[in-house]
Amino acid sequence: MKKGTTYRCGSCGYEAAKWLGRCPECQEWGSFEERGVPARPAIQRVAAGAPSAPARPIGEVDVEAARARRTGVSELDRVLGGGLVPGAVVLLAGEPGVGKSTLLLEVAYQWAKTVDRSLYVTGEESAGQVRLRAERTGNVHDRMYLAAESDLSAILGHVDDVKPGVLIVDSVQTMASPQVDGSPGGVTQVRAVTSGLVALAKERGLPVVLVGHVTKDGSVAGPRVLEHLVDVVLQFEGDKHSTLRMLRGIKNRFGASDEIGCFELQEEGIVGVPDPSGLFLSHTAEPVAGTAITVSMEGKRPLLGEVQALVSSTSAPQPRRAVSGLDSARVAMVLAVLEKRGGLKLGDKDVYTATVGGMKITEPGIDLAVVLALTSSFGDVALSPRLVSVGEVGLAGEIRRVPSVSRRLAEAARLGFTHALVPPDSGKPPAGIRVLEVANVADALNAASHAR
Repeated sequence: MKKGTTYRCGSCGYEAAKWLGRCPECQEWGSFEERGVPARPAIQRVAAGAPSAPARPIGEVDVEAARARRTGVSELDRVLGGGLVPGAVVLLAGEPGVGKSTLLLEVAYQWAKTVDRSLYVTGEESAGQVRLRAERTGNVHDRMYLAAESDLSAILGHVDDVKPGVLIVDSVQTMASPQVDGSPGGVTQVRAVTSGLVALAKERGLPVVLVGHVTKDGSVAGPRVLEHLVDVVLQFEGDKHSTLRMLRGIKNRFGASDEIGCFELQEEGIVGVPDPSGLFLSHTAEPVAGTAITVSMEGKRPLLGEVQALVSSTSAPQPRRAVSGLDSARVAMVLAVLEKRGGLKLGDKDVYTATVGGMKITEPGIDLAVVLALTSSFGDVALSPRLVSVGEVGLAGEIRRVPSVSRRLAEAARLGFTHALVPPDSGKPPAGIRVLEVANVADALNAASHAR
């Protein structure tokens, strides 16, 4: 190793004195690059400098200037913790075509209509293309400004001219700084552009929303330092075969980071769905074997969902297992528990499990619903349409407690469900629903057969 040479990870910026095959910070392989920067000498003593502002008791700090302002999109405000905070930088990530640009056009329009000027900067489309989409969705306003730029200095010039109340940049991977080498979208350029926009936001108290691309595995593309620089990271996701879209908070310095917002993508634009539980339930005239209703927690919001299962005989030497919308590993575990603890012979059966409406549920609290759906399909006996089930299934067949049972049952009671299967010691149930506590899989199957 050459004297004074350091190595830096191209994904997260972690520095090491020698080359490493895998970054210990972000776990990326082959991401270290040689940097010809001499090692910094150890600082023995630091002279005191003049502070930019005197320190004050925290009770005397003015908070009115930092109050969040509502964007006019209620589901987005829910996830942000009340709205956009002056000087905040928000990173909105999502797959291509999921509706990020459509959502932010709505934000720019609502902000221009109710608060102040908005500036939408696009680096991926022409101004004419964005105007056509804005007309189609009805998001055109006199105080809504549009610019097609890919140069950071030009964006700063537009901000000086327009003096907007919010800046939207679509996307950060298409922007470049003339003072930094590298192509747009590269690690160096993305870091430099984001740092410049963060400095702009903090200096002027201007909320900035950045659109970010995602990788094949669904994580935010670019260096991990990008997520550390911004104040809020939001993930916009949805099945391309469904109109439902979910906005998840991953990081939020101004509110809860586990909130979600629900939207529906329609021809006239994107519309918030304040009560989405009904979207995840099928509506049939008669009960059907192989279906079970559960209540999952998405952040702090309880959502009713339907688990469907189909168990059928097969002559193939290797039975098929297919899972959609559920955690395949947990479904496989539940199948093993049913074979061992429930007495169901599933080794020669094809098993299909899925959720309704494009809903994705990965929390353990819906294990009991998977058990009931599989058992219902295996015996070809429909469950009560007014029954919900909540609980985690252990390897010994026991039903374990899950958080927020009362909130889940209150949501089920609000939608007209009358019976619920829950783990023991789940707390006082809400009014309007009869609760049956089940300790294991056998108790749950017996209780479900008598719940009508």
